[in-house]
Amino acid sequence: MEAVQVAVRSSDAVTEFGAVAILRNSPQLRVVKSADEAQASVVVVVEEFAGDDVFAHLRDLRTEARPHCVLVTDHFRAADLMTAIECGVVAVLPRRETGDAELVSVVLSVSRGAAYLSPSLQGMLLAQLERMRRDVLEPNGLTLSGLASRERDVLRLVADGFGTDEIASELAYSERTVKNVLYGLMSRFELNTRAHAVAFALRAGVI
Repeated sequence: MEAVQVAVRSSDAVTEFGAVAILRNSPQLRVVKSADEAQASVVVVVEEFAGDDVFAHLRDLRTEARPHCVLVTDHFRAADLMTAIECGVVAVLPRRETGDAELVSVVLSVSRGAAYLSPSLQGMLLAQLERMRRDVLEPNGLTLSGLASRERDVLRLVADGFGTDEIASELAYSERTVKNVLYGLMSRFELNTRAHAVAFALRAGVI
């Protein structure tokens, strides 16, 4: 199995050296130089404080590549959680409590698509998503799935076997509006048929 490429970044040279030494002990990982971090599958950032400079760097890195980021820090503000996720952070570990084996394990898990957030951060994330749904998306007719509420309504009726004319009657739309809603949805998500659109909505959990 090919070793996972991982880069380490810290503003403190001693901290960076220590993290590199830990990760190099695993034969499943190959540590690359920080200058080559755009080629890494996982970037480990170790900082006492996770501030704007950390997120600015990760945001810039996301324009070159899309590595997963493991953030190891003892000072992480709940208000920064959504920003961190937008910047590619998929795991947040407490610096003082994370042992060598746990760091290696999390990096390997993240490279396979897993994420790690403490229960408290998971709760904060869900609360922020709910506020976004309530205060931003819902007033504009949108949902967290990316579907507009009327797209969801149309798909529910398609899933129930309604034809275009029946959907138009049920929702008080014109048939042209129903067709336009379906066309826009299918074009946006590259869906081929109405059945494909229904399957997509079912997988997304919106109908």
